[in-house]
Amino acid sequence: MKKAFLTLGLLILVVGGYYAWRTWKKVYGPATGFAGKEQVLLIPTGAEMVQVQDSLQAGNIVSDIRLFRWVATRKKYERIRPGRYVVPKGMSMNDLVNKLRSGDQDPVRITFNNIRNLPQLAGQMAKYIQSDSLEVLTAIMDPATIRKLGFNQATIISLFLPNTYEVWWTTTPDQLIDRMAKEYKQFWNDERRAKADALGLTQSEVSTLASIVQAETGKTSDAPKIASVYLNRLRIGMPLQADPTLVYALGLDSLNRVLHNDKRVDSPYNTYTHAGLPPGPINLPEPRFIDAVLSPAKTDYLYFCAREDLSGYSNFSTTYQQHLVNARRYQQALNKRGIYR
Repeated sequence: MKKAFLTLGLLILVVGGYYAWRTWKKVYGPATGFAGKEQVLLIPTGAEMVQVQDSLQAGNIVSDIRLFRWVATRKKYERIRPGRYVVPKGMSMNDLVNKLRSGDQDPVRITFNNIRNLPQLAGQMAKYIQSDSLEVLTAIMDPATIRKLGFNQATIISLFLPNTYEVWWTTTPDQLIDRMAKEYKQFWNDERRAKADALGLTQSEVSTLASIVQAETGKTSDAPKIASVYLNRLRIGMPLQADPTLVYALGLDSLNRVLHNDKRVDSPYNTYTHAGLPPGPINLPEPRFIDAVLSPAKTDYLYFCAREDLSGYSNFSTTYQQHLVNARRYQQALNKRGIYR
């Protein structure tokens, strides 16, 4: 009898140990079901456990949803924390539940550049956060927010500096605007503000001029010289006569060739018929173009024209006569290539 009981006890220990080992392996071993390096789980604000489980199944994030429920129950994962969670391949069920239970979400990197207007900016931002583009745009255009930040509807776009920023997927539009306001304040340090004051321009006016310079050239080396042309014109009261402002006034994204009829468009952004700077930026200027305005080349140039080789660089001149020569060469180059509009 003793021998039988010992044998039975040993058998129970072996079997129990085996099942304990299997359970441990399931809980602490690899539990993901996808083939790639990682999967992203998005848990929206207000989600319940059933939605979390549905997302885990739909994305094949876990290989055994029943095991997930079992571990979640025993670890008291009850409060659902919204967020974006990156699940690497081979993650254990224990670690996954711990991550979700603690709200250890992973940030997103918002990148925006080559932005023409606020709707496009809102659409780009909405790609990275929980809110949609309409919610983002509505928050940006809120009159109270605009007044609080010291802008108007035409200049509020200059608050947003093209760059890459880390934020949470759950960041609200208002929180995102607050973050951009902090970045803006940090960018406009004492040195930059002093340079703007020396030019007799406000920060928004610098951004407005920088947006024109950016629209004129993609060449960093030409930007300070183009900035000097426009600053020289402002100083003597000469109209800016900037073609990119006509394109903006016409409501177009781009235009290969500006015609004389375009210069008649009735708009405060028509810098051929309205002296001084337009009401606000015509795009979202990158910091390098803002700095080009703040540190312009020291020149007497009043004119510039794209080079006839269509390289993207410009020819500069101090006299209108030389400018006409440069302009004619450029026009001939366009005609030769069949570019009439």
